[in-house]
Amino acid sequence: MDIEQARFNMIEQQIRPWEVFDQTVLDLMSQTPREKFVPEEYQHLAFSDTNIPVGHDQVMMSPKLEARMLQALNIESHERVLEIGTGSGYITALLTQLAGSVTTEEIYADLSVQAAKRLQNMSLDNVEFVVTDSLKKRQFFNRYDVIVVTGSLPTFDPIFQEQLEIGGGLFMIVGESPVMEALLITRTAEREWDRLSLFETDLPALIGAPIINKFTL
Repeated sequence: MDIEQARFNMIEQQIRPWEVFDQTVLDLMSQTPREKFVPEEYQHLAFSDTNIPVGHDQVMMSPKLEARMLQALNIESHERVLEIGTGSGYITALLTQLAGSVTTEEIYADLSVQAAKRLQNMSLDNVEFVVTDSLKKRQFFNRYDVIVVTGSLPTFDPIFQEQLEIGGGLFMIVGESPVMEALLITRTAEREWDRLSLFETDLPALIGAPIINKFTL
C-alpha cells in the first residue's frame, strides 16, 4: 500500500466530500499517522471508510466521522477535553494536538496502555489516561470545555453534559442501529443546554451502555 497516496485519498475522497472544510482539521488528519493506531491485521484498512476493530468489540470510527466531530467541536488550544473511550488512541492523539490538555477514560486497561505508548512515541504528553467504567458511579469533580463520547448510547443520557463548562461542547451519538443521531450539546448557562443534530450515522455502543430489549407478540 502506498501510505501517503492512501492518506491523500482519505482526505480528498472521504473527508472533504462529507462537508469537512476546516483546514485545521484537514491538516491535522493529513499529518497524524493513522496507520500507527491500527492493529497489524487491519493495516490494509487503515485509511478506509469503515470502522476498524481494535479489540474487545471496540472500533476506530471511520475517518469522515472523526473529522466531522472535530470540525463541529472547534477545539481551541487553551481548552480542557474529556474523552470517553480511549480505544486505539487515535482520536486522543488528534485531541491532544488541538487542546491544552486531555483526560481520556477507557474501561479496558490493555487498550489504555497501548494508546499511552503510541502517544508517548509521538511525544504527545498533554494527556492523562484513566482506566475506569465511565458510566458507573460517575463523580462530577471536574468540568471540561469539550467532552467527546466515542461510543454510541441507545438514548440520550445527561450524565456527561453536566460536566461541561458554560460555553462548552459535548459530542455524542445517540440511537439504535442502523440509524443513529450525532449530537452537539452546548452548555449555555448553569442549567441550560442547546442541542444540535449534526447528521445520521451508526456506531457500536459504549461499553456499559444500557441495552434496550425489544420483542414482538
